[in-house]
Amino acid sequence: MFKRVICLSFIFLTCFQNLVKADEGMWLPLLIERNFEEMERLGIKLTPEDIYSVNNSSIKDAIVNFGGFCTGEIVSDQGLILTNHHCGYESIQTHSSVENDYLSDGFWASSHEEEKFTEGLSVTFLVRMEDVTSEVLAAASSGDEQAIQAVTEELESKAVEGTHYDAEIKDFYGGNEYYLFVYETFEDVRLVGAPPSSIGKFGGDTDNWMWPRHTGDFAFFRVYAGPDGKPAAYDPDNVPLQPRHHLPVSLKGVEKGDFTMVLGYPGNTQRYLTSEGLREVVELKNSARIKIREKRLEVMKADMDASEEIRIKYSPKYYQVSNYYKYFIGQNQGVKRLNVIDRKKKEEQAFMEWVQADESRKGKYGNLMDNYEKIYDASREVTVPYVYLEEALLAPEVMLLAYQMNEFYEVLSADLDQEIIDSVTAELRDEMRDHFKNYNAPTDRNLMVALFEMYYNDVDKEFHPSAFDKIKKNTTKSFERLADRIFKKSMLVSEEKVNAFLDNPTAEALEKDVAFQLAQTVIQEFREKAGPVLGGVYMALGQQERVYLSALKQLKEGKNMYPDANFSMRLTYGTVQSYYPRDGVKYLHGTTLRGIMEKEDPDSEEFIVPAKLKELHDNNDFGRYESDGTVPVCFITNNDITGGNSGSPVINAEGHLIGTAFDGNWEAMSGDLVFEPELQRCIVTDIRYVLFIVDKFAGATHLIEEMTLIEADEEAEVEEMEEAVPQEVD
Repeated sequence: MFKRVICLSFIFLTCFQNLVKADEGMWLPLLIERNFEEMERLGIKLTPEDIYSVNNSSIKDAIVNFGGFCTGEIVSDQGLILTNHHCGYESIQTHSSVENDYLSDGFWASSHEEEKFTEGLSVTFLVRMEDVTSEVLAAASSGDEQAIQAVTEELESKAVEGTHYDAEIKDFYGGNEYYLFVYETFEDVRLVGAPPSSIGKFGGDTDNWMWPRHTGDFAFFRVYAGPDGKPAAYDPDNVPLQPRHHLPVSLKGVEKGDFTMVLGYPGNTQRYLTSEGLREVVELKNSARIKIREKRLEVMKADMDASEEIRIKYSPKYYQVSNYYKYFIGQNQGVKRLNVIDRKKKEEQAFMEWVQADESRKGKYGNLMDNYEKIYDASREVTVPYVYLEEALLAPEVMLLAYQMNEFYEVLSADLDQEIIDSVTAELRDEMRDHFKNYNAPTDRNLMVALFEMYYNDVDKEFHPSAFDKIKKNTTKSFERLADRIFKKSMLVSEEKVNAFLDNPTAEALEKDVAFQLAQTVIQEFREKAGPVLGGVYMALGQQERVYLSALKQLKEGKNMYPDANFSMRLTYGTVQSYYPRDGVKYLHGTTLRGIMEKEDPDSEEFIVPAKLKELHDNNDFGRYESDGTVPVCFITNNDITGGNSGSPVINAEGHLIGTAFDGNWEAMSGDLVFEPELQRCIVTDIRYVLFIVDKFAGATHLIEEMTLIEADEEAEVEEMEEAVPQEVD
């Protein structure tokens, strides 16, 4: 009986490890063969070469880094890009006005000529990646940072010599491995179509990070190239890009247990952070960010509710602040509810037991955890002031602009040719046009008053800027006087005044500007007070992380260990799954149009349902996108994603697009710090809902026609043929 219990326990643990392996991890496509046996067990029908290839067309060629902050996928042979509505939100807003409110009404170009170019928006394709660890570490062995930088720049330069490509080397596992990425970037990207926010943002802040979800979070763009097919600056004569690969679109739909794969550009995870590091994130950094952002949202919302013009101007800014405001709240709650810090401590205890079991390991790693504790002790005195510097003192746009003007100040102060100065000035003038298009000085002034007052109250006086010296009493009126002085005298709150300065820019004129003076003084004083401690902490943490990750790789030798996300292309795989968020509650894997009607609330801007959508629902006018008497809207998988994966394609076992990822779930908000296999879910807009809105709601059937649609019966025929092939018998 005892032996039987041991065997059953072993089987359970083995199965649990396989389950975790199946969905946890953000893997480098170059190395996907290491995972392929597991992917085949889950049902994939492709080969590694189908996913990542340098010499042949592959799925990676249909994936783009969208704007440097999201992911998109090519869905036609004419360069049509599908991404999230919230990824395209700023572009949609840029083209909106009170007269043409595309945020509220949606936008659909009926021809290429009507598609709207967005200045500053680009998409980047991964051409190839390469392991350059040995070359970089050979330089790193000397410990000379300049030597590392020199070899890195040399490798990047060689990789793109004679081409129009760009190259970047990123470090992985705390600097224990290095990979070279070669990219091709296109800067002519045009808005093609987007649903109204009542569809693209349905549920608003209330539903953000939540499941069940009913959001049509999608938008379409198109990438254009020069006549030679290569990247080119915007030109009306540019042509739609003919991509190396585009994703076929599946109408088959999904069932629980179906294989799913996500490729994209996840931004940042900290899965190897120690318990002390977690404590700092939760108790200091996140708590400060939550408090500050709550005030920022309150100030913006008051002005947005009072003016339609300000609402349109500030919608993207409000969303950017709000999105991670709620994320920080959820992350803190998740870490506490799931006992993440205590679990980390147990892992560290087991790690140190492994270290102590070997004399050579004791010599290398014996002081690791003690060293971490000392570093975080030193970090505590400057962590909160640094967060408040970023989130409060530099949050008013006039302060951030004044800080960024330092680069222009250096240009003006240097002995440069007038031609260079004129060129930089022209670029800055364009940037100022875009900046002031979405700027409201009274709102920014209100933000300065509220946030400066928070800094004064919450940050130790040791780190107060000298501008606060004259504030003897902490009253709102005191900070109003300070803000009034800045907004009355600074040229940086007015496009007209900035343009007048740019007509004849001088370093002396910038030096006299009160906002420029304040921003430069604030930064300089903070550097003097906190810089030495911060610099020492970051350097020490980097060194410790390199050693710690090296030890973990040694501990896990023979096992597949994935690196933290760092906005390089990654692949995750898993299955469509439901989950149990709490005792007695089960969430199914999919939602439908019925749920949208159930959530409708005409009195809440977050839950308004467009009349046309209600009409389609009431008339059962679902077309070929119908399933079980309604239209599927969203589904969830256990794929491992994070910020940056927004807009990533969710792909089935045959390599066909079944949805676009747009969110994670509330119960696993600690997922960037530790993966929760039983709870963590990727929320996806079902491609059938995308097509339904494009076709039946918007009438943009020309977009449907340029996609490669795979009907459900076509996929079924392929599966039957594969099953009919005789299997080899050993």
